[in-house]
Formats: sequence, structure tokens, C-alpha cells
Amino acid sequence: MIRMQRIGRKNEAHFRIVLTDHKNAAKSGKFQEILGSYNPKSGEVTMQEDRVKYWMSVGAQPSDTVHNFLISKGVITGKKINVLSRKAPTKKRKELKAA
Repeated sequence: MIRMQRIGRKNEAHFRIVLTDHKNAAKSGKFQEILGSYNPKSGEVTMQEDRVKYWMSVGAQPSDTVHNFLISKGVITGKKINVLSRKAPTKKRKELKAA
């Protein structure tokens, strides 16, 4: 699975995009390869696109957020996945339900 792993200090989040087994916890540190990084403060996403394509061809599945990053970068095509929490209703969801 291709997912994000949080690194960085408190209130200074920074994420690695890593390849790991889906059974491993995100914070366990048991990953096979670092495929990129994401800085949420600047919105900068860097990826090794050739390695991501290789691992996806072998059968690795990206998490929903990483899937959306891959679509934004143009690595894959398709529709973005809604990653908003389903527990807390938001204004957008209320508007969508009303429509």
C-alpha cells in the first residue's frame, strides 16, 4: 500500500509518502521504500513518479489522499475520492444532501 507517514515536530507536520504492507501501522516505521514527501504548509508534493507507477503495476494500492495527489500530479487518471470525515456533517455535505 502507498500511504502517508507523519514526520516532523509538533505543529510542524510533514509527511513521507511510503510503500508499506497494509497491515503495518502508519507510524511503525516498517516501510519498504520512500516514494516522496508532502509539506501541508506550503502545499508542496514531491514524488518519484516512475517508482510509484512501478509499484502500482505490481499491485500496490494508494490510500485515498495519495490517490488524489497522484491525480493532481497527472500520474494516473480518474476521479478524485472524497476524503472528508463521514462523522461530522459539514456545510458542503448538507448542501449536497439537499440537492
